[in-house]
Amino acid sequence: MDYSKFEMMTTKPVKRLILQMAIPSVIIMLVSAIYNLTASYFVVHLGTNAVAAIGVSFPMQAIIQAIGFFFGQGAGNYISRALGAKENEKAEKMAATGFFTAFFISTLLSIICLLFLTSFAKMLGATDNILPYAKDYLRLIMISAPFMVSSFMLNNILRFQGAANLAVIGIIAGALLNIGLTPLFIFTFNMGMTGAALATMISQIVSSVLLFVIGYWNKSIVKISYSNITLKAVVFKNIINGGTPSLLRQALLSISTVLLNHAAGNYGESVIAAISIVGRIVMIAAAIVLGIGQGFQPVCGFNYGAKLYNRVRVGFWFTVRSTTVFLLIMAIVGFVFSTELISLFGTDDKMVTDVGSHALRFQCLILPLSAFIIVMNQMLQTTGKTLPASILALSRQGLFLIPLIYTIVPLWGILGIELCPPIADAFTFIFTIILGRKALRELSSGG
Repeated sequence: MDYSKFEMMTTKPVKRLILQMAIPSVIIMLVSAIYNLTASYFVVHLGTNAVAAIGVSFPMQAIIQAIGFFFGQGAGNYISRALGAKENEKAEKMAATGFFTAFFISTLLSIICLLFLTSFAKMLGATDNILPYAKDYLRLIMISAPFMVSSFMLNNILRFQGAANLAVIGIIAGALLNIGLTPLFIFTFNMGMTGAALATMISQIVSSVLLFVIGYWNKSIVKISYSNITLKAVVFKNIINGGTPSLLRQALLSISTVLLNHAAGNYGESVIAAISIVGRIVMIAAAIVLGIGQGFQPVCGFNYGAKLYNRVRVGFWFTVRSTTVFLLIMAIVGFVFSTELISLFGTDDKMVTDVGSHALRFQCLILPLSAFIIVMNQMLQTTGKTLPASILALSRQGLFLIPLIYTIVPLWGILGIELCPPIADAFTFIFTIILGRKALRELSSGG
C-alpha cells in the first residue's frame, strides 16, 4: 500500500471520493443481487415448489454469507484503520489470518450440513412437497460453501483497502458464468434444481479463485499469504469486534427467514414462494444502498484512523441523503408495478402473484427508511464501535421481526406475514435514530 493511496483517501473531496469508491461496490452488489435472482427466474419454469425451495434454501445461504461477512468485515474494518494509521504489516497479517480461518470454518460447516442434509432442509422450512427440490439445491450449495465464503471475504478485504475495482473482476466473472450456465443446465441438460445449484457452485468457485489470485499477486494492495497467518488472540479479537455486527445481522436474518418460512408454510407452498420472491426483489434495491455505503466505508475507515472526524461526518450524511433519494425512487416504481414484478418470478400461480404484490407494496411504503439504518450500521462498524453496531445489527430481526412473527401472524394470518417485514423496518428506523445520536455527536465534537 503506497502513500499515494493514503493521500487520496484523506485529502480528496469526500463526496467525490465516496462516489469513486462506490461505483465498483455498487456494481459488485448489483451483479450479486441479479445473479441471486437468476436462479429464481429460471426455476419458475419448474413450478411453485421449486421456487419455494429457493426461498427455503436462502437461510442457509445467509449463514454462509454471515461467515464471509464476519471475517471479511472484521478483518476489513481493521485493515482500513491500520492503513489509515500507516501500519501496513499489521494489515497483511490480519488479511491472511482472516481469510484462511474463514475457509477452514466454512469447510467444517459444509461437511456437517451434508451429513444431515434432510434434517437441515426440514429445519429451514421445507414441507414434504418442497423437500426433494430443496435437497437437490442445498447439496451443491453446501459443497461450494467454502468458496462462497472466500468470495465474500476477499471482496471485503479488497473493498476496505479502496480497491473495490479489482474485486469487480472476480464477482462479474462469476455472475456472468452463473447467468449463462443456469438455463443451460436446467433446460438443455434437463438437470432441474440440481442444474441451478451446479451453476451457482461452478460460478462461486471461479469467482473465489480469481479474487484470490488478484489478492495474492497484486503488489499495490495488502497481500494474502499463508506465511502471514498470525494465531494471536489480539488478531481474533479485532476480527470479532469488527465482524460481530455482520454475523449477528446475517445469522438473525437466517433465523427470521426460517421462522417466516414455517409461518408461511401453514398457508401453503405458494405463500412461501411469494415471500421469497418479494425478499429477492427488495434485495436488489438494498444491494445498491449497501454498495454506496460500502463506498463510504473505506473513506470512513481511513479518515477515522487518521483522526479526520469531520470528513467522516460529511461522508456519512452525503451517503444517507444519496441512498434515501434512490430508495424513494425504487419504492415508487415497486409500488406502482408490484404485480408485474412478482409475475416475472411467480409462474402462473395466482396466489403467488396476489400475496407477493401485496407484500411488495407494503414493503415499498417503508423502503426509503432503510437507507439511514444501513449507512448508520456501516459507520458504527467501520469506526470500531462494536457494541452499538452489534445491537443495531440484531435489532431488525431479533428485537422486532421475530416477535412480530409470533404476535401478528397468528392474529392476521397471511396479512400478518405480509406486514411483518415493513413494520419491523419502521421500528428499526426509530431505534437507529436513538442509538446513532451519540456516535454522530462524537464526530461533531472531534471524536
